[in-house]
Amino acid sequence: MTSRTLITVATYNEIENLPDLVDQIFEFAADVDMLIVDDNSPDGTGDWCDRKAAEDQRVHCLHRTGKLGLGTAIVAGMQYAIEHGYDYVLNMDADFSHHPRYIPSLREGMEGDDAVDVMIGSRYVPAGGVENWPLRRKAMSRGVNLYARCLLGLRPRDCSGAFRCFRIERLEQLEFDEIRSRGYSFQEEILWLLKRAGATFGEAPIVFADRERGLSKINGSEAREALWLIFRLGITNWVGL
Repeated sequence: MTSRTLITVATYNEIENLPDLVDQIFEFAADVDMLIVDDNSPDGTGDWCDRKAAEDQRVHCLHRTGKLGLGTAIVAGMQYAIEHGYDYVLNMDADFSHHPRYIPSLREGMEGDDAVDVMIGSRYVPAGGVENWPLRRKAMSRGVNLYARCLLGLRPRDCSGAFRCFRIERLEQLEFDEIRSRGYSFQEEILWLLKRAGATFGEAPIVFADRERGLSKINGSEAREALWLIFRLGITNWVGL
């Protein structure tokens, strides 16, 4: 594959996961570059990134002053990819919930006769799924996706996952300053904005696995804020503004 791909990973206290993750990403996609967007992790994640970048020119680091939100970290990675002339930017989590073995299938969907503008690593297409989730969490995830699809008119079956590959030409059409989300509702909002810009979508199956090391960053307050923002976007969507 000759197209230039940047893989972005947002980190906060991921020193237990990041070294192994970087090695496995390059095992499955040796030709990509990586941008690690670190929010001033006190556990030394940012320092490790600097050392890795000094020995591997494929690795780049963006240091931020603190926890500024997942959505803003992903936007920072997108803007970096635009500014540095990449063809695609592929975002994934740092905790192995998105396994690097799925990277090739996401990239393949961006090329060929059936190429799309956004490839989504999807839990909710045939052969996709989740591991070790209780029934309540499965129901909540399904409910959030149905909620977003109905309110925002989105066709992908997995609208809330972060494992995605974007075509830079489409991202260049967006006004990033107008994005309202700072946290987890960013995943739905960016799809909605791209849909309005005429983007096409594809989904490749993944099996999502809970993190084995480190702590989850989401909390109840952020989840409620995400639902409220999706509702506000839905009102905008249905009244045609």
